[in-house]
Amino acid sequence: MLTHFSHRSTAFGVPFQGEGASLSVLTLSVLFLGLVSGSSVVRAETAETPVSTEAAATAPAASSEMVAAPGPEPDVASETAAPEAAAPEATPEATAPEATPEAAAPEATVPEDVTPEATPSETAEQASPVEPVIADRAFARLVDEARKLAAKPFVDRSTDLPSALADLDYDGYRSIRFRKDRSPWVDQGDFALDLFHLGGFNRKPVRILEERQGRGTPLSYDPTLFDFGGLDLPDSVLADVPGFAGLRIRATLNDPKSLDDLIVFQGASYFRALGAGTRYGASARGIAVNTALAKGEEFPSFTVLQARRPAPGADSVTVLALLNGPSLTGAYSFTAHPGDPTRVSVDSYLFIREDIAQLGVAPLTSMFDFGPIDRMGVDDFRPRVHDSEGLAIHTGGDEWLWRPLHNPERLEVNLFMDRNPQGFGLVQRTRGLEAYQDLEARYDLRPTLWIVPKGEWGPGSVRLVEIPTPDETNDNIVAFWTPDSPVLAGQSLHFSYDLFSGMEDERGPLARATDSRAGHYGVPGTDRDQDVRRLGRKWVIDFVGGELDTLQDMSGLAVEASAGTADMAPPVLVPNPATGGVRVYLDVLARDEGSVNLRVFLTLDGRRVSETWTFQWRPPPQG
Repeated sequence: MLTHFSHRSTAFGVPFQGEGASLSVLTLSVLFLGLVSGSSVVRAETAETPVSTEAAATAPAASSEMVAAPGPEPDVASETAAPEAAAPEATPEATAPEATPEAAAPEATVPEDVTPEATPSETAEQASPVEPVIADRAFARLVDEARKLAAKPFVDRSTDLPSALADLDYDGYRSIRFRKDRSPWVDQGDFALDLFHLGGFNRKPVRILEERQGRGTPLSYDPTLFDFGGLDLPDSVLADVPGFAGLRIRATLNDPKSLDDLIVFQGASYFRALGAGTRYGASARGIAVNTALAKGEEFPSFTVLQARRPAPGADSVTVLALLNGPSLTGAYSFTAHPGDPTRVSVDSYLFIREDIAQLGVAPLTSMFDFGPIDRMGVDDFRPRVHDSEGLAIHTGGDEWLWRPLHNPERLEVNLFMDRNPQGFGLVQRTRGLEAYQDLEARYDLRPTLWIVPKGEWGPGSVRLVEIPTPDETNDNIVAFWTPDSPVLAGQSLHFSYDLFSGMEDERGPLARATDSRAGHYGVPGTDRDQDVRRLGRKWVIDFVGGELDTLQDMSGLAVEASAGTADMAPPVLVPNPATGGVRVYLDVLARDEGSVNLRVFLTLDGRRVSETWTFQWRPPPQG
């Protein structure tokens, strides 16, 4: 049975964070996928896919303007606060710098009623209570500090940087380099600790400590730690710098004889980890609060970062972080294991100050400008431009989902309902310079980020936010897990997970959708009226791997496909000798301008042998 309802609301009038624009019309539609019949479905199927919810709003393009985030608290054992200023995300100094200064784009707004209702008694199923014994004594002290901090009203202790620093543009800020020979770990060998200067978008000081033998010692600002390049900054300006913007840890990642960037913490609760052979691309955050809701997003900050000096011969490095924001506090432990991929073990304890409409756990942020699925109106020599090309989900029911990303005309939010997810991530599947043709940005080397939850996270949803962007300079993709149960003041929550960063995505046992393309509906040379041109679309999906690698007889291979309320011609399945897999062609004709939920997977003699390809398409409006 197919159940569908829609809701329209007008004139929210809530500005984008940092943007100043407002929403005028918002449409919310929810599609429950079950046993479907009708002309739009080629073969009846029992869908295991979670609910896919789309909220689309008429919204301006994403902006690279950054959002100020609340700032630092003192050492975990102290209540004395240090001054702070605004520090949104900025691209860190990298071994291989990006072509453009991608920033955390301010998220647009959608209605708060997207989050399902739940009773407080369900909260225990969402995350473990904060009662377990923590063996790491330094982390236990940090957790206790976060708990105490949550009992106090939030105080924003932001301070203004001198204009000579605050007004630095992207290139000016990047000219400030940490002197690597001044690293506190210069004699460690396998790891090095670098510090970031305040300036430009990075305006909020973070208290940095070096931990030895379980105790953290604050690192004091000293201008001689930095090379300022050609900048002419007066001594009076440097004398008033209130701290650091963040930290970077380098490790023997690609070459045992050199130290490469491993993990960076800079701006709000953002952090980036690199696997062997990758360059900076998608990023992660400690937490996301009210992303894409009408009330506006809140950006809590890591206000204290405590880097634990590794023992000689260690194969991992740990950073502890204290989070503070208007609605919550938190204590985090990040342990990075460099490799291919790099694994970051994250342990987080959250203490809720105020009720939170939508909590985003293990949030990931990326950029998608264009690709083969949406090149309409694109005038660029490059075939594709994106840091990530799809959202992958391994559900609690053991289904593998693949949702290609796109750059929408208006804000879109998709919800994939699940219970105890086994993994999700923002994936860069297409590799090779020839696929991107960008010698400088090297999008082919951007990492895949994959989250593997630890323990049972209960019922909730993986949420995908896609924001319109005019170009590649904006991060416009966000994905995170949201619990079903309400997050209420006074609660304590515990979430643990592993984050993998590397060239390969998590490969399940099934065939994967490696390429997704779209073009005009029907057969070339066939006359089509304007409505068919507008409402019709051809979708081309390549599946590779799994049992397809050894399949000799295709007679038992079939396509299971559905297109919601749209009309769909019988899908065409052909071998693809170039990939060793198969290609599926779908011709879909929408009945109106409403969203169309597409879903495709392969079966062999009735058994599912591929992941589920799913996409929500909205035909362009008339005129």
